[in-house]
Amino acid sequence: MSDQLPKAHVDALLAAAVAAPSMHNTQPWRFEVEGHVIDVYLDGSRTLPAEDPTGRAMRIAAGAATFNLRCAAESLGYGTWFGLAPYPEDEPDLLARVVLEPTAARDEELRDLAVQIPYRHTDRNPSDAIPVTEDVRVRLLRAAYAEGAELTWLGEDEVRTVLDLVLDTDLREIHDWQRRAERAHWVGGQRPGDGVPSSALGPRSAGYPAAVRDLGTRPNDRLRSERAFEEHPDLAVLSTDYDEPADQVAAGAALERVLLAATRDGVSASFLNQPLEYDDLRRKVQRLTGHPGHAHMIIRFGHSRSHTGTARRPVADFLPKEPS
Repeated sequence: MSDQLPKAHVDALLAAAVAAPSMHNTQPWRFEVEGHVIDVYLDGSRTLPAEDPTGRAMRIAAGAATFNLRCAAESLGYGTWFGLAPYPEDEPDLLARVVLEPTAARDEELRDLAVQIPYRHTDRNPSDAIPVTEDVRVRLLRAAYAEGAELTWLGEDEVRTVLDLVLDTDLREIHDWQRRAERAHWVGGQRPGDGVPSSALGPRSAGYPAAVRDLGTRPNDRLRSERAFEEHPDLAVLSTDYDEPADQVAAGAALERVLLAATRDGVSASFLNQPLEYDDLRRKVQRLTGHPGHAHMIIRFGHSRSHTGTARRPVADFLPKEPS
């Protein structure tokens, strides 16, 4: 095995990693590559102190990026070994360490999911009235389980409760100018490299509350056209047994495995996470699952033909700067 990964492979690995979702598309990662080891760090300059004060959403994003990296490694002929948040006391910003080694023993599932990375995106458009089939639901449950998390599908009563919690969060945010200012910094406009552009916001919902998060803060975005969203959305909660940094990174890996598997099955996804940004409401969401643990994501699944995604920064922006 050579001492250093080929540059073309590093570029392909990191391009896959940064295609992962992150809250408001902040892309809060940076990478260090040494030999056949890739370290995934939290980029402290791209955090969300108002909406994500503990950094949990950023660690979930790092887990999703790490999972994409593992998939891309398999497609390039590498096996991977990894540790999540390996040194939480000494290096809290080191969220994953991935070791790559050429191997003939391929993980065909990861290679297959790697194909889906360019097609996965958050879809904020209305879904059709066709529910997610039972076999797809089971496959997505298994995808979450494979990464140490649990995906719980919610019944109609639980969905209504989630929508009530969404209303609660909206009322709490009315006078929270810090949250609104932070969101406006990342959402709306053209957004050629990061953030959520106006083109990816989707329509406003004609009903309220609805199972879609309206991120619009700018006057023009507030005047987007309205459409009716599904009356009975398919919602699921992703959770883990514990809530340490490593568990949150693992939740991100499980999230991305679920999203890529859904993409492969022609199922779109968006997020309804605002109740999880308040500790008391987060506990209520977890109780809806019927088992102990810690909720990390509320995911809305459906079917939509939208292909509007969000841009990513160049790979070089995520690596240490070369000395001049």
